[in-house]
Amino acid sequence: MVITMISHKLSCYASIIVVVVPFLARLAASDVLWQECDSSQNYTANSPFQSNLKQLSTTLPTEASSSATLFATAAVGAIPDTVYALTLCRGDTNNASACNVCVSNAFRDAQQVCAYNMDVAVYYDPCYLRFSNQNFLTSIDNTKRHIMPNGENVTALAATFDAAVGVLLAAVADYAALNDSSSSRYYGTGVEDFDDENDVPRIYALAQCTPDMAPADCRRCLEGIVKVMPKHFSRRQGGRILGLRCNYRFELYPPFSGAPLLHLPAPASGETPTTDGVSSALAFTLVCFGVWSSRRHQRLSSLPYSRNWESAPSINLSFLGLSTLEIATENFAERNKLGEGGFGAVYKGALPDGQEIAVKRLSQGSAQGIGELKTELILVAKLQHKNLVRLIGVCLEEHEKLVIYEYMPNRSLDTILFDPEKSKDLDWGKRLKIINGIARGLQYVHEDSQLKIIHRDLKASNVLLDSDLNPKISDFGLARLCQGDQSKDVTNRVVGTFGYMAPEYVVRGHYSTKSDVFSFGILILEIITGRRNCGSYNSEQSVDLLTLKP
Repeated sequence: MVITMISHKLSCYASIIVVVVPFLARLAASDVLWQECDSSQNYTANSPFQSNLKQLSTTLPTEASSSATLFATAAVGAIPDTVYALTLCRGDTNNASACNVCVSNAFRDAQQVCAYNMDVAVYYDPCYLRFSNQNFLTSIDNTKRHIMPNGENVTALAATFDAAVGVLLAAVADYAALNDSSSSRYYGTGVEDFDDENDVPRIYALAQCTPDMAPADCRRCLEGIVKVMPKHFSRRQGGRILGLRCNYRFELYPPFSGAPLLHLPAPASGETPTTDGVSSALAFTLVCFGVWSSRRHQRLSSLPYSRNWESAPSINLSFLGLSTLEIATENFAERNKLGEGGFGAVYKGALPDGQEIAVKRLSQGSAQGIGELKTELILVAKLQHKNLVRLIGVCLEEHEKLVIYEYMPNRSLDTILFDPEKSKDLDWGKRLKIINGIARGLQYVHEDSQLKIIHRDLKASNVLLDSDLNPKISDFGLARLCQGDQSKDVTNRVVGTFGYMAPEYVVRGHYSTKSDVFSFGILILEIITGRRNCGSYNSEQSVDLLTLKP
């Protein structure tokens, strides 16, 4: 009887142990945000794999915490008992011992919550770890990721909030990816002012990649998880995506230590950014606000990316999906091509509502073209004048870089002015109208707009004509922004079109608003005479207009 009772109690205790021990293991590892346990392959106690794992648990925390990047990978043992491991501490960790402790705890907890599993990943707020019997170290795959939304929702200005989060995440992703320092942690943080009146004064975000990735791979990895933000975190006050190769987080409070590395101002009051083609919108942010990326040897914290242009109007563009533009241009059909320049082609298209557009398609791999695209988006999107070409939207999807402008039926001035037949339609009244319109556009960018801009490439082919022959200055890819009261500057890289450039700019690199006025003077002579200026084109029709005598 007694033996029977003891046997029954032992059986009950065994049942309790089976249930409670795993629970206690998870309780001991309560700081784990997420664990991934692959139970398809297991090791046994005292096996060579466990011995190799034990060795790694001793060496890898020290390697990571002593590294400037707080990152380490290793492989220990011979196949089939090799243990491959990767660990990364968060980029704002300034205490090496804290990184060491986190990684050490990760090894301990991984063997508790995923006991005897050979492929395990554990994530904490300050670090994460993965080890496996399969070599994953050469792969930058980030498809195994965990979505963690904040349980609270934003009630006011929800659509604007989601768009603002997208802008901030893309900006922080750029910062993380484009820091070229050899000791870079591929880590970025930022804050964006939002709306004090609705108890959402600021939005904070961080992003990070493993430092063994190339900058472009890091940016692609982050873009892959940023673009799904609307799907998983719409109207959420915060959220994070955990991945082995890259991750991000946003909250209404700082989820990081120290001051944010970026500070973005609030969206303009009452504006709700268009969200058609969300991945385009987020990719656009990297271009639109990534001015500093061409200055690849400067510290990012000192660059003008902070978007701290309080006096300038906020950018307000539509973000169009690639499929929309493929339909609009009939898949970029050759018959719709309006022209082709050094950095790509321009196509005519029509949106579903019937609006005609011109789509500039940047050639893939054109680094210089990307730099000019950034400049144009930053400047033209902030300029509004009847004599400047209107920028409608942008799309950057699937390696395409597309900018959408209003369509000008009469194309560029040079196609009419220098054509023996078409130029006959330009009577003196129309020529004067074109000259006056160009002058008004120049006055606006030089004096009347909140941004003082020097175009640096004013010429006949960069003046577009609408159906009524109203001129609109276009192509601001070479333009320069003058800060404050600055009206002149010096450059070591002279760009533009010979024949239109002022002598002091060609010889000494000095440019100013007067440089544009010189180009305008040449353009006036061309409009009056109908002849190309010598040096601006390789043509038998060109003459040296500056030496012409009445």
